[in-house]
Amino acid sequence: MQTETRPPIETITSSAALRRWYWTKAELEAECRRRGLKITGAKFTQLDRIAHFLDTGETRLPGDTQPRSTSRFDWHSEPLTPETVITDSYRNSQNVRRFFKSEVGAQFKFNRAFMAWIKANTGKTLSDAVAEYHRLTAAAKAPGAQSDIAHHNQFNQYTRDFLADNPDMGMPEVRHFWALKRSLPSEDGRHRYDRSDLDLKA
Repeated sequence: MQTETRPPIETITSSAALRRWYWTKAELEAECRRRGLKITGAKFTQLDRIAHFLDTGETRLPGDTQPRSTSRFDWHSEPLTPETVITDSYRNSQNVRRFFKSEVGAQFKFNRAFMAWIKANTGKTLSDAVAEYHRLTAAAKAPGAQSDIAHHNQFNQYTRDFLADNPDMGMPEVRHFWALKRSLPSEDGRHRYDRSDLDLKA
């Protein structure tokens, strides 16, 4: 039986208490605004920002200030070739999109895994990026392959895990048990599917 209810976010005074509960992005954004914190970034970035403020009183999260690019290469207008080196000023511009479509085909689309690879591989070339795109595409088409779910998207992960464990159920059941699950505290703020969720009661 649940004996603890989620407190109003504005009454929480420590990061440990904040992280025990599920918060929507809208709630976190509103709390960032209320406390004068930056509202940019993914949901868990906003959570980290509030938690850091509660523990330190600092309004900026380490990493909020990004280092300036050292390269002046303009990814919006410079001619691009397979030998072009990926710089720290890289941007997913229309110029870049046109290059990849010319190399890969009209079906080219940016995706999270590919963009993360480019961001992490300054110094490599666009030829390397094309090869990585082909590798990622082939891996996604392999039998049994599943698309990656962003770390912050707990509902999508919960849905996948719930339906995999309960193939005879559907989205109404997912939403029902997710609502019950996310109302409970969690030590790390993440709410993962567990077979015992089926025993939860409103």
